[in-house]
Amino acid sequence: MPESTLLNEMICRTARRFPQALALSDGPISLSYGELDSAVAGFASGLLALGAARGERVAIYLEKRFETVIASFGAPAAGAVFVPLNPLLKADQVAFIMRDCTVRVLVTSPERYAVLSPQLAACPGLRHVVLTGDAPATPIPGLELHRWPAVLAASPRAGHRVIDTDMAAILYTSGSTGAPKGVVLSHRNMVAGAKSVASYLQNDERDVLLAALPLSFDAGFSQLTTAFHSGARVVLLNYLMPRDVLKAMEREGVTGVTAVPPLYIQLAQLEWPAAINQHLRYFANTGGRMPRDTLDLLRRRVPGAKPFLMYGLTEAFRSTYLPPAEVDRRPDSIGKAIPNAEILVLREDGSACEADEPGELVHRGALVGLGYWNDAEKTAERYKLLPAGSAGREAGLQLPEYAVFSGDTVRRDAEGYFYFIGRRDEMMKTSGYRVSPTEVEEILYSTQLVGECVAFGVEHATLGQSIQVIATAPVGASTLDLPALQAQCRRLMPAYMVPAGIDVQAGPLPRNPNGKIDRKALSTAWLESRSA
Repeated sequence: MPESTLLNEMICRTARRFPQALALSDGPISLSYGELDSAVAGFASGLLALGAARGERVAIYLEKRFETVIASFGAPAAGAVFVPLNPLLKADQVAFIMRDCTVRVLVTSPERYAVLSPQLAACPGLRHVVLTGDAPATPIPGLELHRWPAVLAASPRAGHRVIDTDMAAILYTSGSTGAPKGVVLSHRNMVAGAKSVASYLQNDERDVLLAALPLSFDAGFSQLTTAFHSGARVVLLNYLMPRDVLKAMEREGVTGVTAVPPLYIQLAQLEWPAAINQHLRYFANTGGRMPRDTLDLLRRRVPGAKPFLMYGLTEAFRSTYLPPAEVDRRPDSIGKAIPNAEILVLREDGSACEADEPGELVHRGALVGLGYWNDAEKTAERYKLLPAGSAGREAGLQLPEYAVFSGDTVRRDAEGYFYFIGRRDEMMKTSGYRVSPTEVEEILYSTQLVGECVAFGVEHATLGQSIQVIATAPVGASTLDLPALQAQCRRLMPAYMVPAGIDVQAGPLPRNPNGKIDRKALSTAWLESRSA
């Protein structure tokens, strides 16, 4: 079978090669590639039997389970578009997304349906609800209820004709800085991303990948696409405690895991079963810079595993990675461009920055998404035409090329390695200096006097902004030694960077739906508490 060009073809192609190989595990139950391929085809036929048209949206509001994966690949197989909804979202947030992209079909459980029901009447595009269980469900006028087995039992039908530049998915951001934005990704975006990531992680059919991140998060869904492209097995995990992650890694013989820094900070404080080091081939970080002390601790826990430090944004899936061989030389770097992508550092006027000159990270190539759904203004802010003369844009080219302007400030050293400085909308300006909150947090973590921390700017009459920190006590400690932490700040930081205030809270700090520490929510709550 030829190389995959459509998202669902990755499963079909691997099923042809390894029909009996395990593709997906959820607790003690597993599906082979052949079984998964049949289920995906069955769901696609079921959608078509419901009258799903090309490009119509299918929302999936479930925790990680077989039906979540089957629907995510089955919707594009039918020619529709899947919209994964983070299971942590509340009913009004779910309804907002379904209205925003005019969802036609919703896949959810009877229990979640009961919670959503009061909101569904306000979703005028919704026509069908597919329920994964057989618990009683109260009908809603204008909506047809269907049970999962009946949908999969529909007569086989050929999906709508689509090509690789057509929509495959809409991934909604967490909405921490306003209403959620729907990032539209094509089949080409997702397949090219899977091939690129699998190539540098060297994934193959021997791998067992742990899906610990939400599947509504681009890095979480990437565990599925890289695995299915490579013929690997994915272990679905809905965990309550960090220790559950370690238990799953030991039990399943996991060879690769990807997580965000807040989870790694917690995992690094735990004792790891020795068996994990016998199997784990790599651990990968995404969603922000991993504190150096956390990275060092993880490497001591699993000395046989290679660390991959990555940077990405939903609008372009994945942008850079640091090869493990470079971690000791440049642990603060986010690496170089992933295969089949080009990363530029540009000034505000569109010209290229010199080595070590801060500028905006700009991503061009096959992974650049199709913009934000139904939002021309925000799309124009992030998806822009490459300036003439940029990269491979020679003067004779007549058609324009769009790239993602990330809003992140980075620098590139003389050897071509990138370093994250901060988000433009989070940078703090104090005493005339621009300070990245992640730089402050990195120093705080290095003291080993905090468990978790977050820094943000607060308006100040004379400084412009003062730096405020919220921190938790170290793991295993009942209190945070505030005088000692303040003394370390004065020792390790220039005067303009020393926090004006450090508030101590009980941990863990609140997360957004993607598992990252919610800086926006913490700063807003802190400001509201001061103005009350």
